[in-house]
Amino acid sequence: MRQYGHRGPHEMELSSSGPDEDPSWLDRRLAEIGQAEMGAADLLQNQRGEQVSAWQRLETSHPREVAGVRRRLEVVSSAARTREAVRSEVTRLTRLVRRYVLRCGELTGLGEDVFFLTLNEIAAVLSGDCASTELIVARHAAYESETALPPYPAIIVGSFDFARWASDPHRRTDYYDARSTQAHSKLAVITGFAGAAGIVEGTVRRIDRPEDGDTLQQGEVLVTVTTNVGWTPLFPRLAAVVTDVGAPLSHAAIVARELGIPAVVGCGDATARLKTGDRVLVDGSRGVVELLGDEHR
Repeated sequence: MRQYGHRGPHEMELSSSGPDEDPSWLDRRLAEIGQAEMGAADLLQNQRGEQVSAWQRLETSHPREVAGVRRRLEVVSSAARTREAVRSEVTRLTRLVRRYVLRCGELTGLGEDVFFLTLNEIAAVLSGDCASTELIVARHAAYESETALPPYPAIIVGSFDFARWASDPHRRTDYYDARSTQAHSKLAVITGFAGAAGIVEGTVRRIDRPEDGDTLQQGEVLVTVTTNVGWTPLFPRLAAVVTDVGAPLSHAAIVARELGIPAVVGCGDATARLKTGDRVLVDGSRGVVELLGDEHR
């Protein structure tokens, strides 16, 4: 917890608490890990075996290229580790700023309402100028209203009325075009990027937050908008992962590859077309998710 407790699903949001502030967080994660048929260490060990086999196949088919490929992979791996190390330390500093803001909330009597002020406004309140505190009620109301909205489409064309779009039960979540009212495709195949190789059939568990991971059963297919480091403890229980947002170098794809879990990422509208309980066939090698069932055949 001292080394990694600052990491979490909302780690860059100052108003959100993290694992380091929750004494029961680690025990809950350990309990969830105990539900998995195979732990992360076992999955990683399996993938190390696959890695050895892949190198052997390369040495057999392209012996002259092996040394060059190894050098290039070492450069990429080193850069990736450095990037993640920098991000971790930036996050650690962000959580330190949160502690500062929380202390300001204590000193000013504002409590967590202090997060609705800018840092400059907080400094002014600490100096005795409380004029900005009159803005808190309106900002709080705006925050509650806007966070209740679903995630916006990745692509928006034309004038976008977010309230009208959000109230439409047939809205598309992958893109919005003011010139067209096209609904989601009725086809039983969803396409995205090939995130992690493998083919598996399983039952969908559709969730939006890692905090809802306790509903995830062993061997289910996680379907969500996107994942980040806060979702990682859930992965050992998954049969596969499918996301709306992402690419081959996204968090979901990288962790799925490390653990040997099939993944299809960047589907655009998987969360709109799939629901908990659906049976799907996930082909992580082709980037395809097939919705199973007599009504879709």
